[in-house]
Amino acid sequence: MAAAPVGLRPVPDLWAYLPGTWRTVRTVRDLASGHEGRFTGVTVFGPPPAPEEGLVQREDGDFVWRGVSRPAGRTLRLLPGPTPSSADVRFADGREFHALDLAEGRFTAAHPCAADLYEGEFTVLDADHWRTVWRVRGPAKDLVLTTGYARTGGA
Repeated sequence: MAAAPVGLRPVPDLWAYLPGTWRTVRTVRDLASGHEGRFTGVTVFGPPPAPEEGLVQREDGDFVWRGVSRPAGRTLRLLPGPTPSSADVRFADGREFHALDLAEGRFTAAHPCAADLYEGEFTVLDADHWRTVWRVRGPAKDLVLTTGYARTGGA
């Protein structure tokens, strides 16, 4: 494996890196309207109900959009991929979302959703920080979602 570019941290074992609690801050920029929203909360990567494999990613917090705060959350499921650094990411209902492989410390993914296209970049900054940037384009969407994750040490 080639050395990772400066500022990236390779993750040879996704299943050792992700479990735990992460402080989560996301900005949502609507490029068409100029509006910007902010999600703040926590993301917990934990085991699914036995005897299933993988991890459950549960995100809970508050989303402020145009001055209005609302509770927000989502659940994703990570299933083992072909290598220890990889996963098959699925929505809570089992539908495919995207592949993920952090062996190099950076990964790009795409997800077509009806008429929209979600293009994501995952970047591992160090042992306790990583981020995602999703660019969403479609007939009614022109968004950039940037999320920072910082390990809290809680489980």
